[in-house]
Amino acid sequence: MTSTYRDNPDAIRALVQPDRVHRDLYIDPEVFELEQQHFFANTWNYVGHDSQIPKTGDYLRAEIGGQPLIVVRHTDDTVKVLMNRCAHKGSRLVNAPCGNTGRFFRCPYHAWTFRTDGSLLSMPLKEGYEGTGVHACESGKGLVTVKNVRLYRGFIFAKINDVGPDFEEYFGDSLSSIDNMADRSPEGKLEIAGGCLRYLHPCNWKMYVENLNDTMHPMVVHESSAGTARRMWIDKPADAPKPMAIEQFVPFMSDYKFFQDMGVRVFDNGHSFSGVNFSIHSKYSAIPAYDEAMKQAYGPERAAQILSLARHNTVYYPNLTIKGAIQSIRVARPVAADKTIIESWTFRLVGAPPELLHRTTMYNRLINSPFSVVGHDDLNAYRGIQAGLHASGNPWISLHRNYDPNEVGQKDLTCIGTSEISMRNQYRAWARYMTMTM
Repeated sequence: MTSTYRDNPDAIRALVQPDRVHRDLYIDPEVFELEQQHFFANTWNYVGHDSQIPKTGDYLRAEIGGQPLIVVRHTDDTVKVLMNRCAHKGSRLVNAPCGNTGRFFRCPYHAWTFRTDGSLLSMPLKEGYEGTGVHACESGKGLVTVKNVRLYRGFIFAKINDVGPDFEEYFGDSLSSIDNMADRSPEGKLEIAGGCLRYLHPCNWKMYVENLNDTMHPMVVHESSAGTARRMWIDKPADAPKPMAIEQFVPFMSDYKFFQDMGVRVFDNGHSFSGVNFSIHSKYSAIPAYDEAMKQAYGPERAAQILSLARHNTVYYPNLTIKGAIQSIRVARPVAADKTIIESWTFRLVGAPPELLHRTTMYNRLINSPFSVVGHDDLNAYRGIQAGLHASGNPWISLHRNYDPNEVGQKDLTCIGTSEISMRNQYRAWARYMTMTM
């Protein structure tokens, strides 16, 4: 079978033009396989939150680019990321999504054991290895560890390959969105609350990620869901208290001017957020007990500054998006060129009254869950795009809206909210990290 893209970085780069991208980014299985091998291994990926592994031996099962990982709390309280592969015969060490392994991992096949930093602890019938040289080879050195791991405000990121920028350079000032989300806690701490809502999207992962800061679709795609909510409330007095569901639904039907004036900011390496000036989260009802707790913790001026930031979606390219104002995150898990699992998680603001978590979980159910109303509007759009891209005659996807040649090479730009700059910015980063190790 002839390969179009393998070992051909020029062909990969040609898929991304300054103002458009080729459909093979979404539909070609070979491109997806190369992403698994190169792109994801070369970028910093979110793998979990430290509140999920509070005790020694607590672990999470994770994955980057198809490579199985273990995120574990080591005996010295540090977080380690290990390859989920026994150094002996290659068996996956842990199969549960999370748990506690104690002070070591035990392979379920031949019972080799490894400390939580990956070092080899013991082998059954070890006399059988005397004089064989096993300790000098890879198997005797224990589990492969991921060296590039960073814990930031509780968020755990990892990068498999030793190429590209370090953590701070990769994310830059986009980290201010994580700071704001954590600072919304009177104690400056977040913790995962409840389980994870997962569902399979029949589309390429990039389609989902680029949609997060696409502000031209909400008033079109969500007309049936959010539009219905708006019609239900349209004859009510302007000062009438809104039910929480109405308060969360209706802003999706804001007009083009609202989303344009919202603003979008993009950063080098594909990151971005919409809601520079305000967002669909800006006018939620006040919770007096929370406002008072924030003032007590930070003082009135700093508390007002924290709460005035109501960004919409911040994309930490490639796999994490956060909604700091509503304390919810979503994680993209690519499965195939046309299949992506989306995970939705909710956070508790430590020290905040329970009404905040109630608002968060309601939003997650209404918007992000498999049972949502708004989320299925997007799902239908993704399904249609994935199918439509197989049509012949035009292999390109336009990203021309508000394109300016001077934006190329800029590391930090703020633009009108309806610009397609966030998508163009993602694909320039994609081409760079995709070809870095080819």
